[in-house]
Amino acid sequence: MTTPINLNKARKAKARVEKAQKAKENRAKFGRSKAEKDLDAARAEKLARLTDAHKLKENPED
Repeated sequence: MTTPINLNKARKAKARVEKAQKAKENRAKFGRSKAEKDLDAARAEKLARLTDAHKLKENPED
């Protein structure tokens, strides 16, 4: 005869495994390291400085 199991514990354990799998998929899909984020921010800042430096006037309506 097998030992009885607690269905609540089995259900919660299954939910934990599914949640961990979903988190793993999301990390692979959306995750970026801090270095990658910093590099993108630095590139955007440099691009903004370069485009601002090439403007003819500060206020084009004048």
